[in-house]
Amino acid sequence: MARDYAARCPVYPVRNAWLVAVAVLLAAQEIGAPKVQVAEELEAYPTESVELSCQFNDGGGLTKLTQVSWIWEPSDGHRDNIAVYHPVYGQSFPNVAFKDRVVFLHNSLENPSIRISNLRMSDAGRYTCEYATYPTGNEQGTTTLIMLSKPKNSANGVTVQAGTKSVVVARCEAADAKPAATIEWLAPVGGNHSTSTTSGPDGTVTVRSEYRLVPTPADNGREVICRVNQKTQKQPWVYPIKLSVEYLPSVSIEGYDHNWYVGRSDATLVCLANANPEPTTITWTAASGPLPETVVVEGNKLTVRKVDDAVNTTFICEVKNRLGSSRHQITTVVIEALEDPSSAGVVAGAVIGSLLALLLVVALIAVLLTRSRRQQRRGYPSSGDSIATGSGGSNGGDYGNKARLLFSNSGNNSSKNGTGTNNNGPIYTYREGCDATGTLTEKANDYHHHHLHHASTGNAPTAHDILLSSEMDEAERRKFDLDDSMEEEEERYDRFGGVAGGGNILPPAYHVHRGHAGEEMDVYLDDDMESQRDGSVISRTAIYV
Repeated sequence: MARDYAARCPVYPVRNAWLVAVAVLLAAQEIGAPKVQVAEELEAYPTESVELSCQFNDGGGLTKLTQVSWIWEPSDGHRDNIAVYHPVYGQSFPNVAFKDRVVFLHNSLENPSIRISNLRMSDAGRYTCEYATYPTGNEQGTTTLIMLSKPKNSANGVTVQAGTKSVVVARCEAADAKPAATIEWLAPVGGNHSTSTTSGPDGTVTVRSEYRLVPTPADNGREVICRVNQKTQKQPWVYPIKLSVEYLPSVSIEGYDHNWYVGRSDATLVCLANANPEPTTITWTAASGPLPETVVVEGNKLTVRKVDDAVNTTFICEVKNRLGSSRHQITTVVIEALEDPSSAGVVAGAVIGSLLALLLVVALIAVLLTRSRRQQRRGYPSSGDSIATGSGGSNGGDYGNKARLLFSNSGNNSSKNGTGTNNNGPIYTYREGCDATGTLTEKANDYHHHHLHHASTGNAPTAHDILLSSEMDEAERRKFDLDDSMEEEEERYDRFGGVAGGGNILPPAYHVHRGHAGEEMDVYLDDDMESQRDGSVISRTAIYV
């Protein structure tokens, strides 16, 4: 039967081993587990409350509980009962320091938890929940109570005087903190700091730090920052401190522009002072003695009502504060006024007006000259030209040796330039001499007969033909040059002057003598005259060479 059972239920060595191990472990935990269960550590703050829990764990129910006690052990190692509970005799609080601050939460030996109210920093320490049992004896569990204290932070500046030695300019403190705080300085002024700590009787720590530097006037008003770090603070505590550095006044004078001329009104000087503490008095004096009568002083401002030689001096401004006094001086130089400032605008206006008038006259003259030149180029005689008479010398004009060719008109209209085909009549040359007499000779007869075929065909002789004529001497050919410079000279001699009586008129006829017979002939030119814009007339058929 045993073999059959073994065959049906085989024993697995590995599985059995695991079962045995688990059983042994549970037994060991049951044996080694504390019977009194408490919290290992608690944190609390002064004036607050804390609950200390305690329970007895009797696994088999074989332990008999007699009473329970709470024992306080401060940091110095002294043990003292603060609360006792007996199921028959009730509650007891033997320690006077905890009287009225400790109570049992439950009237039970199995759960003798207590509450401590209105905590003090001195309440920190070890709290032991201890059972008196039978037959195992006393059983206990211990809780450590840590008291925390938020620091009392403060910071302040120290008023100092500017100097050459390093002194304390700011202080920062984190007092009665637990655990101790740390202090940092954030400062752009380039100083240094020192820190010290002091322990209190209740376990708190006070940390102090001082900031030092060599103070200068420029450091006055600058900020340094104290920052405190501590466990109980959610974020660092930051406090800015404004430095206070006292120094003598620094004085300067402004307002002098080096243009104090005689007669100037309300010239002003301003005395500026930088000081800590603030200046108490500001005084103006003159190096030459009392202030001139034209000077008025109002606080830090000195005003000269009328500049004269009396203010050609040195002005001194003295500023005082609680630490002492400082002064500054400036020398003013009075100059002579070059002109009356009130008439400067009138003079400038007169100058500008004169210039504008001069420019207007120059422009008008330029326009008149330009117009006169244009009229001369077009052949218009000016008012200063004279008209040649039949004798050639009534007005005494000297036109030089000049030949004028006059074409007789057969009645047909000629072109404006005098070279039309209708000028097929005889050509007369009018010679003007230096003796103011002019003679008209019929040198054109030979020319006319020599070139008769021109007239028969209706072609008038051209200027080129005249130049090629053997009748004209070399001097006349040179005078007939068509250069632009000679044209302007010819136009000047081509103008007629006014006769006695003031009018520009053309004489009715030229009295000429034929060169070969000496008989006189009248040549009328009014049939080919053309009126001009200025009232004069010019022959269309006359060619001047």
